[in-house]
Order: sequence, then structure tokens, then C-alpha cells
Amino acid sequence: MKKPGKTLILHGWGGSDWPHWQAWLAAELAKDYGTVSFPLIQHPHFPHLNRWKKEVEAHLADFRPDTVVCHSLANTLWFHLCNEGKIEPVKKLVLVSPPRPDCDIETIKSFFPVELPENLFAESATLVVSTDDPYLTPEEAWKMQEALGIPMKTIEKGGHINAESGFGPWPWMLEFLKTGEMCSDRV
Repeated sequence: MKKPGKTLILHGWGGSDWPHWQAWLAAELAKDYGTVSFPLIQHPHFPHLNRWKKEVEAHLADFRPDTVVCHSLANTLWFHLCNEGKIEPVKKLVLVSPPRPDCDIETIKSFFPVELPENLFAESATLVVSTDDPYLTPEEAWKMQEALGIPMKTIEKGGHINAESGFGPWPWMLEFLKTGEMCSDRV
């Protein structure tokens, strides 16, 4: 298996501490001598778009990742960064459990609405969604996938694909980052 290069893992609203799959993934990549950055973006429980953009733009410029893995609100952040066009392209982008572009939750209202970008600033990108995500219906996921023009992996009854829905260790994601193969049914 090849190593995914420098991987940046971006958490969503509230962070992704252990036992979340993103924390597990960061540890697994590091154990295999991968170069990984999993920064805690300021004020994860009370995020603000402008603060998050500034912090992540600086981190992208400094770390210069090959792969970016976004979960939840980090996807919306990535869409804003793409729409502004101030970031360098990455080789691989994985968008896991994005909320709908017009989400109306008060605490995260500065992030919405967001236009889906025409350019994801990635050589390849993949969307990973669940059939029962409370923040994105299957119909909304299909519309997003079509608008973005990228492959999509759908997980049956995976919730928001977080620790609360049983996604701690997630071998499928590690394998996907290392091989790029999405055909495995093991999630």
C-alpha cells in the first residue's frame, strides 16, 4: 500500500476528539510514519466562518497537504475557501458528511448559506454520505454529488458518520486513503 503523503484532517462543529474516526485516523496514519496534521480549529463549539477561514488558510499554506479529509462543517468551510479561490490545489479531497448548503442552525449560521464550488481545488475528490444523516438527506446528497461532479460513497444508516453513530476506528477510510479504492463494502 502506498502512503497518502501529507494528510490534513479538518474537524467539524464541536471537534472530533477520541473516539471519533478522525482522531483514530490521525493516529493510524502517524503509526505508519505518515505525515499528518489534525489541528483543533479555534472555538470548535462556537465556530465562526471568518476565524476558521483565516486559521485554515494559514495552516494550508504552512503545511501544504497532499490530502485533505473534511468532516461535517469542515466541508462547508472548504466550499467557502474554494469559492474564494485563495488556496492551492491538493491531490486528494475527501468530503465526509457535509451539511446541506442552506443549514439553519443558529450556532453555525455564519457558515450558511454556501454556494457549491465549481472548482474543489483537488485532483480527485470523493463525497461520503449516509442514508440517515440528520444534516443532509439522501436526495440532497445526490444533488450535491451531481453539482460537484465527483464520486459518492453512501453508507446505509451511518448517521452523521461520527463517534455517536459508531464511527470510531474506520478501517475503510484508512484503506481508501492508502489505495484510492472505493469498491470495498466494508465501512
